[in-house]
Amino acid sequence: MLSLKVSDLSIPELHNYLQYAIAPRPICFASTIDKAGNINLSPFSFFNLFSTNPPVCVFSPSRRVRDNTTKHSLENLHEVPECVINIVNYAMVQQVSLASVEYPKSINEFIKSGFTMLPSELVKPPRVAESPVQFECVVNEIKSLGNTPGAGNLVIAEIKLMHINEAILDADGKIDQEKIDHVARLGGDWYCRVTPDNLFKVAKPVKTVGIGVDAIPFAIRNSKILTGNNLGQLGNVETLPADVEIEAYAQLPEIKDVLDATFGDASTRETQLHLKAKQLLDAGKVAEAWKLLLL
Repeated sequence: MLSLKVSDLSIPELHNYLQYAIAPRPICFASTIDKAGNINLSPFSFFNLFSTNPPVCVFSPSRRVRDNTTKHSLENLHEVPECVINIVNYAMVQQVSLASVEYPKSINEFIKSGFTMLPSELVKPPRVAESPVQFECVVNEIKSLGNTPGAGNLVIAEIKLMHINEAILDADGKIDQEKIDHVARLGGDWYCRVTPDNLFKVAKPVKTVGIGVDAIPFAIRNSKILTGNNLGQLGNVETLPADVEIEAYAQLPEIKDVLDATFGDASTRETQLHLKAKQLLDAGKVAEAWKLLLL
């Protein structure tokens, strides 16, 4: 493994490694305004949700690596501590990128990038009409992380009002993850798109206490077929299936065929059972996989 001491790297080198490694990153498409009424619209990928109560997002307009100058968004926030965080989806991404051009302060990126300005209800900066979710925010604090090239400025923004396009909601009025069509930043010019075919669920161990990987029998835990993800699934169950369940499972025709075909050959039987268990785990059938593995 390559080990790099941060102090030995140039700022551009460090910036490159960090942006490629720490990804994907959600995009804060922030609209701001200065005291004179000049509007700025700019994307930031150093961004995330940090609190629900109070609802707080944090994003960072970093100092430019090239010449250590600060961005208009940051200057505006010091003058008028309000912003709108407009969530970015795939339909907007090319225009969002265009808005990142370093136009003069007097230039309105809404106009340059072709986005529609919507008046906000609680804050002065306008919203992006094309954004599927818009957060009107007041800035509680701006914390400087340094005055050198690449240093961040943490903008702690408290959400006061949310606007959500009904087209991305499900029947229960909740945001449908498949409908929002999120995009995120990677390294360099790379982005990624969250589409239905690459979405997957991981059961949260919040209501039960999983047995843990260490409680999985040695032969299963050290399988040459099961992956770390598979072991995580197996360790997330609260209890193992009862003997009566395992015995009933062994009587299923397709399972009985595997057991009969590998009678007297423990190594082949284990391989075949682990291969089938992996298929079940990859399909999310954890309880069934446990019954198979415990035969």
